[in-house]
Amino acid sequence: MKLSITHEDDTEFAGDGLRGFFEYRDLGIKDATNGKFGAHVIRAVPGAHAVGDKHTHTLEFQMVYILKGWVKFWYEGEGEVLLKRGSCVHQAPGIVHREIEHSDDLELIEITLPADFETDEAS
Repeated sequence: MKLSITHEDDTEFAGDGLRGFFEYRDLGIKDATNGKFGAHVIRAVPGAHAVGDKHTHTLEFQMVYILKGWVKFWYEGEGEVLLKRGSCVHQAPGIVHREIEHSDDLELIEITLPADFETDEAS
């Protein structure tokens, strides 16, 4: 592993992430950890909204921290949960979930282990 420092002014948001209704700003953690961990700032694309399909991720760790706006998820065994600025959620490995809706100003940090993982549809 190696030291990684990124600054907002030096990195850009791109639409090449998991969901087309979000833009992703890579924080350099994937490269610094040889893919062991991933970290992004994710923001909503104004006017683009979630599809809302139930799915799971094949990973060991996933954490989301809301910086701005809000997002509503459904989690298996928990139901609907509203996350807003300052909310943090650890999405347990394999938990079935779906995004229901989000604000146009949503911005969050996501940390994963590993950086790259599979997403599968759930019934």
